[in-house]
Amino acid sequence: MSIKKLLIQAALGAVIGAGALAATATSASAYVACNRAGECWHTGDRAFRPGFGITVHDDNWRWRDRDHFRWHEHRGHGYWRSGVWINL
Repeated sequence: MSIKKLLIQAALGAVIGAGALAATATSASAYVACNRAGECWHTGDRAFRPGFGITVHDDNWRWRDRDHFRWHEHRGHGYWRSGVWINL
C-alpha cells in the first residue's frame, strides 16, 4: 500500500470519527439556583419541591449590583440552607 493511500485513509477515518463524536455529543443543562437567604449554586435540576423557596435561573443569569447573593460551590445533589449543604 502506498503512503499516499494510507494517509488518505487515515484522514478519512479521522473525519468520520469526528463526525460521529459530534453527532452523539449532548449539551449539559446547567442552572443557577438561589434560596430565599441569597445562597446560590449551580445545579443540573430545574425542579425543586414547592415550599423550599428556591428560584432557578438559566446558567447565564447574573445578579445585579444591589442584590445580596452569596455564591457557594458544592458536591453532590442537594441544596443550600442557612449556609449548610443538604444532600438529597
